Amino acid sequence: MKFSDQERALLREIQRDSTLSLNALASRCGMAQSTAWRKMQEFERAGLISARVALLNPALAGRKLCVLAHISLADHSAEAIEGFTRMVQLHADIQECFKVSGTSDYMLKIRVADVEAYEDFMTHNLLRSPYVRSVVSSFVLKEVKATTALGLQ
Repeated sequence: MKFSDQERALLREIQRDSTLSLNALASRCGMAQSTAWRKMQEFERAGLISARVALLNPALAGRKLCVLAHISLADHSAEAIEGFTRMVQLHADIQECFKVSGTSDYMLKIRVADVEAYEDFMTHNLLRSPYVRSVVSSFVLKEVKATTALGLQ
C-alpha cells in the first residue's frame, strides 16, 4: 500500500498509542476528525489494522525471562508440521513462532518467570513432543530494542 504523509502520521500515532481520541489523532496528523475516522475505517477494512491491544510489561506480569528457542523437527512430513504448529498454538508462554532458514526449522520467543520455569516448559513440552528433534535455547540478557511499531517510510 502507498500512504500519504498524513496517513503515515496517523499510522505512526496509533502504533504509539491506540487509546488516543479521534480528535487527538486528527490534530496530531493535521487532518480533519472526519478524515481521520474515515482513514481508520479504511485501514481496518483492508486488514492493515489487525488489532488494538494493550502491551504488558513482562517483568511486572511475572514473565521476566525471555528465551529464544531454535527448534529442529524430527521430520518434515505434513503431519509433523501440523502437529508442531498445534502444539505452539496451545502454549501461551510461546509468544512468537517463526519458520526460519538455516540450521534450525523454527525459532520460538518464549516468556516465562525464570530459568526453572523454562526448564520445566522445555522438558515437559518441547522435548517430549514427538515432532521435536532438538532444542537450542538462548537466554535474552538484555533487550536493547523492543517495539511492535512498523517503520513506515
